[in-house]
Amino acid sequence: MFHWMRHQLGSPYGVSDATIERALEQALAASVAGTPELDAVVLLAFDAVYTAEGVMDEPATHMYVSNDYIMSLAARHPRVLFGASIHPYRRDAVAEVERCVRAGAVLCKWLPITQRIDPADPRCIPMYDALAHFGLPLLSHTGWEHVLPRLDPAVASPARLVRALERGVTVIAAHCGTGVVPGEGSYRDEFMRLARDHERLYGDTAGMSLPNRWGDYDALLADDVVRAKLVHGSDWPIPAYPRPWRHGWRNSRALLGERNQLRRDVLIKRALGFDDAYWRRAGQEVLRVAKGGH
Repeated sequence: MFHWMRHQLGSPYGVSDATIERALEQALAASVAGTPELDAVVLLAFDAVYTAEGVMDEPATHMYVSNDYIMSLAARHPRVLFGASIHPYRRDAVAEVERCVRAGAVLCKWLPITQRIDPADPRCIPMYDALAHFGLPLLSHTGWEHVLPRLDPAVASPARLVRALERGVTVIAAHCGTGVVPGEGSYRDEFMRLARDHERLYGDTAGMSLPNRWGDYDALLADDVVRAKLVHGSDWPIPAYPRPWRHGWRNSRALLGERNQLRRDVLIKRALGFDDAYWRRAGQEVLRVAKGGH
């Protein structure tokens, strides 16, 4: 999967890691510059896996993108905002929240099924209280995962995030619990119920332009309450694909002709009729940047 995504970005092979990193940074900058429809993007760090004792578990960590690295990218690129990632079992989790807030973080990212985080675990409460105190929203993956390893499939449900909501945290359920693969269930209906019940629960549309999520658009947009809880997400650099029977074959070919995956995803969603409130909701209601924090 990583090789496929690197191919999509034109990343070189047979070169040093530093050269690859520079090439990926250039691809990111070009993608953002080529998407004038977006004012800014939130670039996400990705914390390591930690043990129950709060120690980094390097053998279980498949991918690690440090907060410091994303801070440096945000400092170099004006349209890039800092999305932190802080594992709640870390012994310094609260201190790291405070440090990242001072550095301009606009949200905190989790992928529980891969980072081995149970959002319902009481060990998360100190971090939840810190997030609520600083008004830093939590972007947490919901539903199944198909790119990174599944270390704990039991935490895929959006219902695991209720404890965070009860502690006053604004939560963005990444992917709205969607995704249908043979042999796996979907958590979309569960997300929709929770979004109706909890004022501070939102859902992002990252990865929604993949074929296994095409069928979820209509249900989410048909519910007025849930529709008003959707924020834009791209899942870049994973590609986006139009639905030929919805966009029309000619328009679909035109959309596929847009090689910038970040912009293609925007154009697909605009063609589906996402309204102006959807595009502005993250900046105006959800991210810490909207509350004068950055």
